[in-house]
Amino acid sequence: MTPTELKQARQSLGLSTAQLAALLDTDPQTIRRMEQSESASTFRTPAPRMVRLIRAYLDGYRPTDWPKGDDK
Repeated sequence: MTPTELKQARQSLGLSTAQLAALLDTDPQTIRRMEQSESASTFRTPAPRMVRLIRAYLDGYRPTDWPKGDDK
């Protein structure tokens, strides 16, 4: 998943970086680094498990701890 695809996925799910980070058991800074250009010195590649979860969320899966309402 490219940085652009990750950011588009997060935005289409209506999630903030903090919300996605919580769902993926990481921190918001890591999400921001994964959304950066691959040429950025702090860029991080998403782990395969993270990509699988994001794709599941895009397919409609919602875990019990999915953010409710407008708490971005």
